[in-house]
Amino acid sequence: MINNQTYTLPGSKGREMLADITFDDALPYAPLLIWVHGFKGFKDWGSHHLVARYFAENGYRFLKFNFSHNGTTPEQPNDLTDLIAFSENTFTIELNDLQYVIDFACSGSVIPAAKTVTLIGHSMGGGISIIKAAEDRRVEKLITLASVATFRNLWPVEIEKQWKLAGVLYFPNKRTGQDMPVKATLLDDLERHAGQLNILARAASVTQPWLIIHGTTDTVVPVSHAHDLKAMQPNAQLLIVPNTDHVFGAVHPWPGNDLPADLQQVCKQALKFLRSKA
Repeated sequence: MINNQTYTLPGSKGREMLADITFDDALPYAPLLIWVHGFKGFKDWGSHHLVARYFAENGYRFLKFNFSHNGTTPEQPNDLTDLIAFSENTFTIELNDLQYVIDFACSGSVIPAAKTVTLIGHSMGGGISIIKAAEDRRVEKLITLASVATFRNLWPVEIEKQWKLAGVLYFPNKRTGQDMPVKATLLDDLERHAGQLNILARAASVTQPWLIIHGTTDTVVPVSHAHDLKAMQPNAQLLIVPNTDHVFGAVHPWPGNDLPADLQQVCKQALKFLRSKA
């Protein structure tokens, strides 16, 4: 039987992170996959629950979590209501959060411990996952979906000077109509940790098996990012999905009980990669 357990984990700066694991009761020690969401995203966006179930039905444990400063709270995990936390987020905060999640998964304090994990990172979460894979040997395999090759894809570079002067920049959320503030401390963090946060440079250091997946009609992160990542790490596998967007056909909320057709194909290819010995 496919089951689900929810946990509240400690995150950066004392903020809590809500996480859940989807698994088959008959396979408590199945390999563990960790889903890493993107900018303005959260663990239960769209059809993520169906992705989790797909992998659980195919012999894996699937852990997804909300970053500590992604704008959600444990009480409201599907709403971006904590704009103070959102405004204070940085890339190193997210790397620290992911470290805490991997520590939790491998500790065995609550769940059967995983010796290694596979990261599946989407969009900005893809960039975070690439850096973490380059740093942490507990990451056995890496899958990135519509990943950024540079964090500066998230905003026009020419506005950085005004952003620093104003101290805050507002990012529109088309789905909710919110203007979501991000403090210039995010830029400070990016500059202070320029080496660590250089995704392309870190991609060259990834030694684990890596599958890069990207859609040709992605208007959020152009498909050129996938080719740039592949160029930096020739050993990675590259899968370009024709005529699909940044979220592989999903929307939020997802109205059905089946995966979007494009995302289902992505999951099938990811499963094939996971089962390979490469």
